[in-house]
Amino acid sequence: MGRPLCLLFDCDGTLVDSEPLLADEMATALNAVGLPFQASDYVGEFRGARFRRIVAALENRHGSVDPAALEPLEATMRANLNRRLATELTPIEGASEALAALADYPMGVVSNGPESKIRTSLVATGLDTLFGDRLFSAYTANCWKPDPCLYRYAASALGYSPEQCLAIEDSVVGVKAALAAGMRVVHLNRYPDVEETPEGAIMITSMFQLPAVVARVVMEPVLARAAGR
Repeated sequence: MGRPLCLLFDCDGTLVDSEPLLADEMATALNAVGLPFQASDYVGEFRGARFRRIVAALENRHGSVDPAALEPLEATMRANLNRRLATELTPIEGASEALAALADYPMGVVSNGPESKIRTSLVATGLDTLFGDRLFSAYTANCWKPDPCLYRYAASALGYSPEQCLAIEDSVVGVKAALAAGMRVVHLNRYPDVEETPEGAIMITSMFQLPAVVARVVMEPVLARAAGR
């Protein structure tokens, strides 16, 4: 692989601790249209999934809702969420420190969320200056994880091949997307007792560990050459 020239970060649950807020707003919205959902269901079953995919799964279990109600429902949910993100959001523990240590690497954010939500989250936590406009939303690419095309889209836009990228993800959905895109992947597994890291990914349990992992990945080709492999 050589040096992982580009670091691609998921946003929710990897850089910012937005998932509790997202899960709470999803519960309010979904229950309003008769789809039973608790905030704990998001972390337990749907973490990293697209909102419409969650709606489809719940409709299969509990019956369909009026399709005309879904667009305004999602718009209201996201507006409420953005207001809360701007005032209540905090970075994932260790994320600020890891990003500061890795600031010499080109990096971008790759998320299933809308670009406005990504930007709001990064500004609210003071992480926006590290990424600039290198924000890649599934809504822009029209391609959602676990489909690998979102990661390929981001890599291409930044001028790198997938093999030159290292993705950092907290959800299994995202890890599988990046692996399928042909990237090296670090899985921030904050729930190791209940969540298994997919084969081929490197597991960490804290963002404080990330700089050392990146340094090790950078050195892999050097060590391989030294060993005559």
